Amino acid sequence: MTENVGQQLTQIGQGRLPGHMGIVFTDAGDGWIEAEMPVRPEIMTAHGYLHAASVIALADTACGFGCMRSLPEGAQSFTTIELKSNYLGTARDGVVQTRAELQHGGRMTQVWDAVVTHQETGKKMALFRCTQMILYPRG
Repeated sequence: MTENVGQQLTQIGQGRLPGHMGIVFTDAGDGWIEAEMPVRPEIMTAHGYLHAASVIALADTACGFGCMRSLPEGAQSFTTIELKSNYLGTARDGVVQTRAELQHGGRMTQVWDAVVTHQETGKKMALFRCTQMILYPRG
């Protein structure tokens, strides 16, 4: 992915949840996308660990942007109809990153998997899966 594409994807999230979370897109290709997010006090629990909802926001954002890049011809948009996450660990500092990959690219649905890791240690933090319903213009 060119730097310009990463900047464009990151810019789309500005003023919305991805921008608030500090999510930056780092690479993308056919059926996959990568993003990262710095661990900051604003997205942590009162106990000093990365909030589970922050991990979901990163993974779901990557899957959603990947879905938008992979829409079938004639499709207008998508909406998430199911998501699941298994947590394997957490972080207190550094950067968390995710790689989302298209598992099923149908005309009516897409299924995406994402793995969230702690950049500094390389440890997996979460396994995430979501199903997207593809939306077409009415009429």
